[in-house]
Amino acid sequence: MTTSLEVVSLEPTPDQYRFSFGGGEPLITVAPGTVVELTTEDCYGGKVRGVDDLPSRVCDFPYLNPVSGPIAVEGAEPGDTLAVHLVDIAPARDWAVSSTFPHFGALTTTHSTAMLHEPLEELVWLYEVDRERGTCLFRPRRGGPEVELPLDPMHGTIGVAPAAGEVFASITPGAHGGNMDTPEMRAGTTVHFGVNVPGAMLALGDGHCRQGEGEVCGTAVESAMRTVVVVDLVKGGGPVWPRLETDEFLMSTGSVRPLEDAYRVSQHDLVTWAAQLTGWDPLDALQLVSQAGLAPAGNVVDTNYTMVAKLAKRYVPGAVAHDGVHERLRATASAYLQQR
Repeated sequence: MTTSLEVVSLEPTPDQYRFSFGGGEPLITVAPGTVVELTTEDCYGGKVRGVDDLPSRVCDFPYLNPVSGPIAVEGAEPGDTLAVHLVDIAPARDWAVSSTFPHFGALTTTHSTAMLHEPLEELVWLYEVDRERGTCLFRPRRGGPEVELPLDPMHGTIGVAPAAGEVFASITPGAHGGNMDTPEMRAGTTVHFGVNVPGAMLALGDGHCRQGEGEVCGTAVESAMRTVVVVDLVKGGGPVWPRLETDEFLMSTGSVRPLEDAYRVSQHDLVTWAAQLTGWDPLDALQLVSQAGLAPAGNVVDTNYTMVAKLAKRYVPGAVAHDGVHERLRATASAYLQQR
């Protein structure tokens, strides 16, 4: 590597994984512009390795969804914007797992959706991951055709420490980020977080080989990951809710219940963001987003639901979001990948 590119590694041991955002000391502290190579464990903590390993038997509740971190960023202060660019996300194993939980998911009775019928059966699916071909194999448990699915690696959980000294379980999404479970969180995406505490305290985990929008059964194709991110800092301008940016799209998130309020939060942020970037009147921005916007679901299963509001950059003329940090981090990512 060249001396101008700072690269650090983070490989947490099992006792260093965290299960919350907020509280605790950072595992490492990095300067803005640093590339971080890190490992993450799957949402089961690596304990579900076959179809007979039912999570209720092999996992320690509530210690699910471990995250790697926190990573403190030098100079980050409340009100700033932490930018995290996902450079590379790669499955660490040649297998991955998914499951149904009896009281978790969009199509079963839960503690907050009380039904008289029995909850879903607890069942595990083992996926064969072919990293060279970029596929994972769905094999039905009870007969029928197998289906080869393309890999689309992403992180379900990424966020910073919440404000006001609060601590949220890593399974909970909110204004701090957390378990948003949006497939948009793939390599090439920059995430913008509002900083709430000194150092920001970034953490991430919950790698998915792929996931459908909504994560309807409650789990994706869950996998340990080898991930590379590059972090940067924009002084001031911290967004209230996490924002995503790619080469082609601007995206806003909302993570609350009920689902329509998550939709409203994400749409409100996207409309006001578009107005700020262009100088449009808010009602003009509302009109444009109404006609050109997209609304993919993140999750409809977690303690809060997540919706994403999405607008192509070509509809936002001349817009430069968060001081152009996405473009700068893309250049850093390109330099890293060329020299790796």
